Amino acid sequence: MTRATSWTDLIHLLYLDSWSSELGRYRSPFAFRGLSCSRLDLSTSLFRLAAGGDIRTLERALLRNFRKYAHDQSTRGIDTAWHWLAMAQHHGLPTRLIDWTYSPLVALHFATNCLDEFDRDGVVWCVNFVAANHLLPDTLTEMLEEEQSQTLTLDMLARFDTIEEFDDLAEEPFVVFVEPPSLDVRMLNQFALFSLMPGPDAQLQPWIAEHRDLAHAVVVPAELKWEIRDKLDQANINERTLFPGLDGLSRWLARYYLPRYATTRRGDGRRRSDPDPALSPAGAPGRGAGPASG
Repeated sequence: MTRATSWTDLIHLLYLDSWSSELGRYRSPFAFRGLSCSRLDLSTSLFRLAAGGDIRTLERALLRNFRKYAHDQSTRGIDTAWHWLAMAQHHGLPTRLIDWTYSPLVALHFATNCLDEFDRDGVVWCVNFVAANHLLPDTLTEMLEEEQSQTLTLDMLARFDTIEEFDDLAEEPFVVFVEPPSLDVRMLNQFALFSLMPGPDAQLQPWIAEHRDLAHAVVVPAELKWEIRDKLDQANINERTLFPGLDGLSRWLARYYLPRYATTRRGDGRRRSDPDPALSPAGAPGRGAGPASG
């Protein structure tokens, strides 16, 4: 892990190796994932839910019942296991997929959006998905070459009738990145993609440990989080834009107007989000320039 020392250093680290000599453009080959605490790993939500149990049976049950009870929800007329898997992940069902983004700034949002973690270092994981493609089974390599693409799509995955057929492609673990369809504006605005590995128990962290040249992590120091958060807000990278709708708007406003002292860890038993009675009303939110001020 590389620890950023300033906002400028952080941006430099996140945009490293983004120059493509082949294209003559700055097109980063990395996918980014931001976590609010650097101690969190890259395990899938399905793996965490299984907690050592029969993960394959659990995956089948979750997807079967999601598909059954979500029968009135549209998959745009496409009825494949892969589209249901993507929709399930997008709506919070534990799956083998992991959320990533093409945007380092979006990843920074997720590394700094949890105010209860502002006293802890965050992290942005960076995986070179273009280089990772060189380790794919021949079948997937041929598919990518045929489509002249660096990421799979659900239509490409649909060539496998079942998820189990995909799992049988290779004995050794591999990771491929999948660009999901535009299920809604949220997915578009987050510039989203998923990582996918064969087998519900396959985990990305051990794979990264074996391929250290393909991935790295940038630590977001706790002491920089307020500066990063404010600059992301000014760049219009926030809950309002990444989660369009009234829910995202409300989350953004609640965070934007929370006074800075409210996130300081307390030793008197009170929540960090509780107002401090020792502070005067002058410290209340709304006294300064807000997002709607002119």
